[in-house]
Amino acid sequence: MFNPDLKRGSLELLILAAIEGRPLHGYEIGKVIGLRSRGELQLPVSTLYSILYRMEDRGWVTGRWVEKPGERRRCLYALTPEGEHVLADQKQEWEAFSAMVNRVVGLSPA
Repeated sequence: MFNPDLKRGSLELLILAAIEGRPLHGYEIGKVIGLRSRGELQLPVSTLYSILYRMEDRGWVTGRWVEKPGERRRCLYALTPEGEHVLADQKQEWEAFSAMVNRVVGLSPA
């Protein structure tokens, strides 16, 4: 539905926002994004995990393996303090960028 280039530039922000406040495993992150987008954005698992691994390498998220009786192991991802700063910065940047685009295309007052 959306241009892939538009999505590509915002996926890190969407993933960081999904895990803000509580650790989630990959499947849950995808579900949160799907629910918040009202089903308009579904991330392929391979895309989601490649971004999570990249963010983990950057120190924005940590992954912790958890085992529960009768269930398979899952990796829970949580924001690090660095990730919280990155998320705050990206939210601010997105707000300013989207407001500017809306002004330029005539969706809000100039």
